[in-house]
Amino acid sequence: MNARVMSMIESKFMTKLLSLSKPEKINWDGFFKKTVNKVGVPLMAIGIFLAIWGAVASQIQTSLGQVPGPTKVWEQTVALYEEHKVERTKEAAFYERQEKRNVAKLAANPEATIKVRAYTGKATFFDQILTSIITVMTGFIIASLIAIPVGIICGLSPTVYNALNPLIQTFKPVSPLAWLPIVTIIVSAVYITDDPMFSKSFVNSAITVTLCSLWPTIINTTVGVSSMDKDLLNVSRVLRLSWFTHITKIVLPSSVPMMFAGLRVSFGIGWMVLIAAEMLAQNPGLGKFVWDEFQNGSSDSLARIMVAVVTIGLIGYVLDQFMLMLQRSVSWDKSAVLR
Repeated sequence: MNARVMSMIESKFMTKLLSLSKPEKINWDGFFKKTVNKVGVPLMAIGIFLAIWGAVASQIQTSLGQVPGPTKVWEQTVALYEEHKVERTKEAAFYERQEKRNVAKLAANPEATIKVRAYTGKATFFDQILTSIITVMTGFIIASLIAIPVGIICGLSPTVYNALNPLIQTFKPVSPLAWLPIVTIIVSAVYITDDPMFSKSFVNSAITVTLCSLWPTIINTTVGVSSMDKDLLNVSRVLRLSWFTHITKIVLPSSVPMMFAGLRVSFGIGWMVLIAAEMLAQNPGLGKFVWDEFQNGSSDSLARIMVAVVTIGLIGYVLDQFMLMLQRSVSWDKSAVLR
């Protein structure tokens, strides 16, 4: 009996081993079509767009000269990167000189008081990109912390929804250009300190992003919660789940797809709003970069503004894909795909 069992095991093992040793048949036709669809078609579309851009740009003359084409924009991209490297070199040299000076001062007098000053050089294009990302993330996170609970409450309570819906529908279409003066005046009156943690321009921009990013998340979360499967609600009642358990185990998992749809829209709106807010609030981000180049009026200004436009678009795309990846990681609905 043992011999028969061992023989069967060895036979199955050898069969499995032989199957593993055989190379799998690759569907080259399907692989080629998928590669062309995912890579070739987008590259072709980008190439056509660049060709049309270059052809049209060469035919238009402005007060600053010819409209820059892709080549000129790429040259300014490289120039902005070189300026960034030069500025970082100056910063490193500044701190090195300061360190040597303080070391020499302490060597002469160990009880001497040394001063450590921060580098106050010009913010580069890449510094301004980082500032804009930090600002929009701050405003978006604040908006989400407000909008998600409000949306859940509105979805669970028709009375609360009926009370808040007129306010939501009234403030939803308000432009950031209307919010920013109000925010600026209030922040200037309230945010008074001799040693501010954040600059007023940053606070103004972040709050404006918050005010414009609230509404899509509130609306989509409300729809997601109110459209939950009634069977889930019945299960919660039968199990007599506590309010907190009901929210965390039933409501949130059921409404995550709609909630993230609202978050993605809010993030996109926040990123668009930020650029206008930074222009007016003079927050040292991409919006201020665009405004300064517009005011500068040099022969390279238009190309640099186009560099900023492309950068803003690419960052917006990356942020949207990040939200989509986050949605797939926390949601039971895996049908959402990166696109």
